[in-house]
Amino acid sequence: MHRALCPVETLYVGQRSRAVLSCALRGPVDVAALSAAFDATTEANPPLRSRIEQDGEGHVLRLLGEDERPRLVTRTGDATDAYTAELNRPLPVGGPLSRAVLVSAPGGESHLFVLVVDHTVVDGHSSITLHNAVWDRYRALVDGQPGAGTADPGLPRWPEPVSRLLPPADDADTAKYLDGRIEEMRRHPVELVPYDVPRPSAGAREPAPHGRVEVRRLTLDADLTSRLRRTARGAGVSVHALIAATLLATARRRLDGDGPRTLGCLSPVDLRSRLTPPLPASALVPAVTTHLQTLEVSEASEPLRLARTVHGRLSDFLSRGDHFHEMRITPEIPRNPALQLATVIATNMGVVPGPRLPSGLRAVDVRLVPAREHYFPQAGRSPVMACVVSFEGRLSIEFPHSTACYSPSFMRAFRDDVRAGLLRFTTGADAGHPPAATG
Repeated sequence: MHRALCPVETLYVGQRSRAVLSCALRGPVDVAALSAAFDATTEANPPLRSRIEQDGEGHVLRLLGEDERPRLVTRTGDATDAYTAELNRPLPVGGPLSRAVLVSAPGGESHLFVLVVDHTVVDGHSSITLHNAVWDRYRALVDGQPGAGTADPGLPRWPEPVSRLLPPADDADTAKYLDGRIEEMRRHPVELVPYDVPRPSAGAREPAPHGRVEVRRLTLDADLTSRLRRTARGAGVSVHALIAATLLATARRRLDGDGPRTLGCLSPVDLRSRLTPPLPASALVPAVTTHLQTLEVSEASEPLRLARTVHGRLSDFLSRGDHFHEMRITPEIPRNPALQLATVIATNMGVVPGPRLPSGLRAVDVRLVPAREHYFPQAGRSPVMACVVSFEGRLSIEFPHSTACYSPSFMRAFRDDVRAGLLRFTTGADAGHPPAATG
């Protein structure tokens, strides 16, 4: 059994990116029940037990044999070391597109569960839903619900590619939109944040440094998260806009010069709720397009003004229906990389629930981090990625990076500057009004 990848999905094959979901746990875990829950979840979702294969000029998802399909891996060890190892362990083409690992501390009272899924078959929303579905099945098994460990019988149900679910469009309109986007990028090329790790000189004998993926993390507690939301409401913008503006201002301080510089902000846009009928988050397909906007940012730019610009442009983009055009032109990105070249990438999963667990087991931390197999230290600069999600009302921003490009100290300072900027947005929340714009 197999299913052809559409041109949009095929782009992810070369990117080799993956979603890394993790859950730190306290309490006893029934390993047999968790293994059965993962097996039932992969049985119900063919993409999870598939591999990517070349098929002519395209690619297909093909089901793995019974002895090849992914199974829960369990071991004893340190949670921090295990997380770093799983973050850096790829899902190579030709192998399973998912992996589940449970690492338990000696004594078995604390655990780390890691679920890794290839972005060819998931996006942020579906990966979170998938993670919670595994734990829903686990809870049902532990609670003794009948049939909890089995999937529905029948042939595999392959989800339809989102690119085939878009509303009808005139090819001429799509071509005109593409021409406009290319011209906009030509007229406003964006600047990127330079790497602080020295890159090899041209013709150097030594190979490029081989880094590993690390993550710097910013978290706000429930009270500060609520204050940030109140500030956003009072200013008439989204929390996403406040975060994007803070990222832009932080990136600008990493560039030379005093005057304005052209920076780009890339915002992923979820298409699920915008399709007719809406596509549930349980459908394992990448259902995301992007919005790229360029802004003139100087050291004196006032973040709230930046936020209003980001919010207004993104709102206009959606109201025009340009998110559908953007999805249609995605296959053009390899020929025109500037279509998605940004100074900062600010994802936004919104407020999402954590896993529901049986009595006696507690989730103490839940994370979503995107990781890639390929980074390019030889490029000398790149976008800065910020993965934003609020599990159970607490904001978290993850900054994944390769240590061959940005050093841990550089990314710590970047994260700390972003945190300071967000905290400034919270200072006026208790007074019932956002901080005043001053520039």
